Amino acid sequence: MKNRLSITAITITAITIVMLKGTDAAAAELPTFELMGFPITPHQVAVVGSAHVQEQSPNTMHTLGGMPASPHQIAVLTPRPRVTGTAAVTQTTTGSSVR
Repeated sequence: MKNRLSITAITITAITIVMLKGTDAAAAELPTFELMGFPITPHQVAVVGSAHVQEQSPNTMHTLGGMPASPHQIAVLTPRPRVTGTAAVTQTTTGSSVR
């Protein structure tokens, strides 16, 4: 009797694990759509219609020096062009006012 209960418990545990793992895979594969460049949910596609709706392409990962980086980080970390000697000289006038 005790052996039969342990086999039943193991079977129920195994079935539960398989069922829970199956839901992870299904949720990760939901398609995403875009309408004229804006993200749209499958429910919105059903309501609005499928004219001009495309499946959204997966996001490409931006990298800088082999490390992942956002577009803002890439813009900040990219070296700026050097200022030349003629462009650095500017004429400034301070302390004068016209009345």
